[in-house]
Amino acid sequence: MELVLPHKHGEEEGIDRLINSLSNNESFATVANIFQQLSDPTRIRIFWLLCHYEECVTNISAIMEMSSPAVSHHLRELKNSGLIVSRRQGKEVYYRVTDTPECRLLHTMIEEVMEIKCPN
Repeated sequence: MELVLPHKHGEEEGIDRLINSLSNNESFATVANIFQQLSDPTRIRIFWLLCHYEECVTNISAIMEMSSPAVSHHLRELKNSGLIVSRRQGKEVYYRVTDTPECRLLHTMIEEVMEIKCPN
């Protein structure tokens, strides 16, 4: 069934393909979840740190000047959204950013917006 728009603006070519893309609710929900996680400045700072270094909660807490429980809360949110991963070594858990195109894009976006460069 072809959609007929109430107003014609002369740019309707390809609208069916665009409308079809809009029906992919699951993908839009994934993007919204990522942006929701990064709507918190502390999580953006932790994400950016973990783009460059794999770190444990204790060190992240010291760098961020926050308590370990507060950092752990943010790490849990980032991990649940798939933006970071963890690995256990003995009693210590280390966190780093997931190696995905989305995370690389977010890293670049943060640096472009803030006009900062990677420390590496």
